[in-house]
Amino acid sequence: MKKNLMIMICLILICSLAGCRKNKTDNKPAEENTTNDSTANETVSDDTINKKLSLKIGNTEVDVFWANNDSVKELKKMAKNALTIELELYGGFEQFGSLGVSIPSNDITITANCGDIMLYQSNKIVLFYGSNTYSYTQLGHINLRNTEITELLSEESVTITISLK
Repeated sequence: MKKNLMIMICLILICSLAGCRKNKTDNKPAEENTTNDSTANETVSDDTINKKLSLKIGNTEVDVFWANNDSVKELKKMAKNALTIELELYGGFEQFGSLGVSIPSNDITITANCGDIMLYQSNKIVLFYGSNTYSYTQLGHINLRNTEITELLSEESVTITISLK
């Protein structure tokens, strides 16, 4: 009889203690348990993950192999409504223009070659039709012959449009 009573008391205690266990989400303050509306809206409306970046030089759409990095991810977000940038000729080997904002970068000293698309100082985009060694973040590479790239980029100024497909 004592044994049965002890088992019953132990079961009651175990059930009582189990009911008092804290829920894992209770460890966070109440405001953290709710979904942040701006993040939820951004996630729902921001379908950029499934879309590809598209680059037009003047009126010519060019095929680009885009890098997989934070800079390109941010560029993708900026391109949701099409991003048009006026580029200027520099040094006889590149066209550069301002993004208007700074984006994440991971600059390394690298030799950029014809067709390379680089980020310079976190806020400028550079398209190369020659080569130069400097500190850049790789954004991508234009998939055209060097002569075609030179023809598209060797003007005094060039307008590019970056958008999503």
